[in-house]
Amino acid sequence: MNPFKPTAGKMPPVLVGRQNIIEDFQEALDNGAGAPGRLMLIMGQRGYGKTVMLTELRRLAEQHGWMTISETASEGLTARLISALTPKGWHMECATVSPSVDIPGIASASLGNASISFDDTAALTLRRAIDEALGSRKLKKGGGGILFTIDETQAATPEDLIAIATAVQHVITDQDLSDLPDSQKKGVAFAFAGLPSLVDELVNNKVLTFLRRSLQRHLGDVPLPDVKNALIESFASSGKELGEEAAARCARLTSGYPYMIQLVGYYVWQSAQRDKRDVVTETDIERGFADALQAFGDAVCAPAFDALPSAAKKFACAMAEDGPEPSKVADIGERAGKSRSWANKYRELLIAERFVEQTDYGYVRFTIPHMAQYLSHRCTEKRSSCTI
Repeated sequence: MNPFKPTAGKMPPVLVGRQNIIEDFQEALDNGAGAPGRLMLIMGQRGYGKTVMLTELRRLAEQHGWMTISETASEGLTARLISALTPKGWHMECATVSPSVDIPGIASASLGNASISFDDTAALTLRRAIDEALGSRKLKKGGGGILFTIDETQAATPEDLIAIATAVQHVITDQDLSDLPDSQKKGVAFAFAGLPSLVDELVNNKVLTFLRRSLQRHLGDVPLPDVKNALIESFASSGKELGEEAAARCARLTSGYPYMIQLVGYYVWQSAQRDKRDVVTETDIERGFADALQAFGDAVCAPAFDALPSAAKKFACAMAEDGPEPSKVADIGERAGKSRSWANKYRELLIAERFVEQTDYGYVRFTIPHMAQYLSHRCTEKRSSCTI
């Protein structure tokens, strides 16, 4: 069986280059209530393994006897969290989250509360739902708690995040007021994951100070020596041999981009498997990389480019003419037939979106590997069909 898993959120055989995050969280579970790693914000571009990291944190928490609740941010997030915490048999009829809302038949809901009616009993807030779940006999005795993982945090509404922040602060206070030693207190942990540019907006929101106080971890490129060793190990685990030189070449082709590591590994392995070879050849690497590049363009480059405003796409297409080398911003403006101020405006926008990065004064390059190669074909097609 192919050991590589290039599917969004699918657990890879080796979490290359992410051990520090795993250790931060492991220590937070061991160190009891108040440990910094129990509130973590994981940021990274698409394809950097944010969802995979959340999956690994859930696995660790469950090993420690914790309850885990996993959600992807969208409207109604708080209501879904309460529903997940609510014991079976309680029917949730409505849930509202807002700064101050009067709900027919229910008392006014204050900031940070999600109001629930079930079986005509009183409203149940998120705070109470967490407190009651923490008191459940299902949790590990002597510590333990509940881990919430929230993916795509940039899609959460401010109201939902305020509700979560308010509830968590009260729950922590409730636990602090108990007479139990820290090692015996039931805890809550939240791990959020999201895109850097959009998460920045949430972190800079004055109301959401709890995100600023979280342990922030940025997922970046994996060092190539680590990639090489992980590839050798993964191939060996499945009965195939990837030599040192071949592994080093494969590592360079990935540029340390986590999703590309999975793609290159998957397609190179698959090429050897088709020809029933136990030792990977140069042909396997060439064929595998070609397939990986196509899949990477469709899964990573295309969505990133398609999300840009029209003028920013024009900037990116002009920039792609320099290939993988850094581009001079003044040259980009000239190629696009635009002014220097126009070029500087969209340079700033694309830096903010983490689509490009500055390499030197007046120079930028793509942050996503192989983007220039992808755009060299994409932009030619766009120009010929007049759709840019």
